[in-house]
Parts: sequence; structure tokens; C-alpha cells
Amino acid sequence: MENLNRRAWLKRGALTAAGAMVMPHLTFGETPMTQLKYDSEGRSLYSPFFKEFNANIFPDSAKLLAKLNANENPYGPSPKAVEAFKNATPLGNRYAWRELFDLMGKIAVKEGVKMENVMMGPGSSDLLEKTAMVLFANGGNVVSADPSYMSLIRVAEATGASWKPVPLKKDWSHDLKAMEEAIDEDTKLVYICNPNNPTGSMTDHAELVDFCSRVSEKVPVFVDEAYMGFLEDGDKKSMVSLVAQGKDVIIARTFSKIHGMAGLRVGYIVALESTLDKIQEITRGGMGITYPSVYAASASMDDIEFQNKSRKLNAECREFVYETLNKMGYEYVPSSTSFILFPIEMDGEKFLEKMTAEGVGVRAFDIMDRNWCRVSMGTMDEMKVFASALQKVLV
Repeated sequence: MENLNRRAWLKRGALTAAGAMVMPHLTFGETPMTQLKYDSEGRSLYSPFFKEFNANIFPDSAKLLAKLNANENPYGPSPKAVEAFKNATPLGNRYAWRELFDLMGKIAVKEGVKMENVMMGPGSSDLLEKTAMVLFANGGNVVSADPSYMSLIRVAEATGASWKPVPLKKDWSHDLKAMEEAIDEDTKLVYICNPNNPTGSMTDHAELVDFCSRVSEKVPVFVDEAYMGFLEDGDKKSMVSLVAQGKDVIIARTFSKIHGMAGLRVGYIVALESTLDKIQEITRGGMGITYPSVYAASASMDDIEFQNKSRKLNAECREFVYETLNKMGYEYVPSSTSFILFPIEMDGEKFLEKMTAEGVGVRAFDIMDRNWCRVSMGTMDEMKVFASALQKVLV
């Protein structure tokens, strides 16, 4: 696809409701696919102090030397997942119901819940959005951190809900006390992304367990754990055990990150059966997963060696970027994910254009009136390209 001028795109009227759903697809991949809002300077407006810069030219992903703008796992899918996908493709004319149930059973065992507590979907974002559409069909409000991942929030607003954003604390963790205080009689859901996107930060485990246990007695708590797999002790940091204890907590997990299956679209949520019943009265999640993807996901779950390798290499690349930023005199937000957020002393739009010219795709945000870069972890070779480009651009 040829490079596109963003302003020309806007003038052609492409950003109607339909066009706005297409544009993020062209650029970043994991951006929420709901109608975008812009401020007077052309930045994507998420909240008064959380905005995203958009370069004038959309980068051609095929020509980038380092595509580091969508938090994609550069090592996946697992070879075993690829083989399973290939072998299942000839049966792609069939619906995968029995096979999907087998995968759900496997996930249930891993998460320590019943199969009735698992709902599948084509990626976790799909399930975040389905949850928002169902819970906010009659209005209400959702409480979440700001900044955070916006998929559920944007769909909730589009459905008719209002958003009650609570700024992250100075250490970038969730302000759980303020979030609890923000809950009122119209609150229908509390959303927590942990580890958080776009900051990469974690909220204290014990504090979050206490929060979820208590608050879920009043209102459902949705904990998005898309990046939990990048932690060595991720299973211990998960909130999923609260579901088995009967708490009204919804946990989202995905095969897009540690499993490297972003393009194969498999994810799931774990919740009380009564909560899933409400969602599945309106919509079905598993219908959107392809037959071969079910087999790929199952095979990937068994490939612990691949997951460990991805985790190890991701951590090595994070350390390399930390060292690069330290040498350049730049601070950064310590990350528990596959990306790093750090401040830049440059206009975000100009920064994106200069990095793209160097063959590197990244993201740029305005958070609390300061400009930031969010860079995904690629291979070590890609991170060296990124480091070289950064030293040329931020001089």
C-alpha cells in the first residue's frame, strides 16, 4: 500500500464512522476500532490529558526496517502452532464447535475454573468490546484509569455510557482508592488494565486483590491481563483465582502477545457463569475464531519452550532499550510488558515523521502535557535499528 497523506485522507471524508474504523487498521493494528475524535491539532483525543500524535504520512509497514508500533510478538507464532494451523486448514470448511469446546476445557484447567467460566473470542479486544456493548446498553458509567487501553471505554461511550477517568498515580500504578471513590449508583463496571497499556506499569498485586475482592461485591471489575504472560510469575499475579472464589471479576487474556498470534485472533475471558450468561444472551464470542486458529491456540499452549523463549528475548530487548535510554540521558517508565514508554523533547508529529524516515515505526502520545514515545519490543536487530534511529532523531 502506498503512503497516504493524513490530511488528504481527512479532506476526502474518509473519516466518517466507517472510515474512522479503517484508519487505525492501516497504522497501528491494536488501536480501538471505534470512531476517532481529534483535537484542534489533529491528535487523537482519548481524554483531556491523553492524546496521540498522528504523522502526516502513514508508514508503509512492508518497508519499515523495524515495525515497533503495535506490540506484536516478533518471534511468533510458535512453530507448533504454525504446524497445527497448516494441518487444520483443509478442514476450514467446517465449524469448529467441538474443537473450540476442547480448547475451552484446556484453558479452564490452566486457569483453575470450570469450562462454564470461559468465553472465547477473536482476540481479547473483541471480548472487551462485547462486554461494553452488553453492560452499557442502557447507559451507566465505567470507571477506569487514565491513561489506559481505550477499547472497552470507547465502545462503552458509543453505546451510551459515560466515562469516569481516574488519573494514574505518580508511579504510574492505578489509584485504587480514587477509583473506588469514583463509583456511584450509575457505575456498571470498573475497568483495570494490568499491566497497563500504554504505560507498561503494574499495580501492586496485594492491593489489587483486595480492591477486586471488595469492589466486586458492589460492581463488576474487569481486569485486562493481555500482557501478563511477559512476567516470569504472571500466573501468580493474575486475578483469575478470584473467579473460582465466586467474585464478580472478569479476566481477559489473549494469544496475541506472548503466544505471537495477533493475526490469528484468539482470546478469552474468565468470569462467573452468570456474568457470561448476560453477555452471551446478546452475542457469541467463539463464532469469530477460525477452525485452524483453534488448533494453533491449543498447540501454542503446549509449547512452553516457545513462551519462555519469547519472554526471555523480550526481557533482553527491554534491558537493551533501558541501557540505550540511560546513555542518552532519558528517563523511562519501568515496563512489565512488551513495550516501553519514555518522554521525548520533540513535537510528537515531527518525531514520528523523522523515525519513519529512518525506517522505524513507533507511537507518540501527549500525556499530561508531555510528549512520549511508546516503542514495542522487536528482535534485538530491530531494537538496534531503533536505537540508531533514536540517536539521530533526538539530537
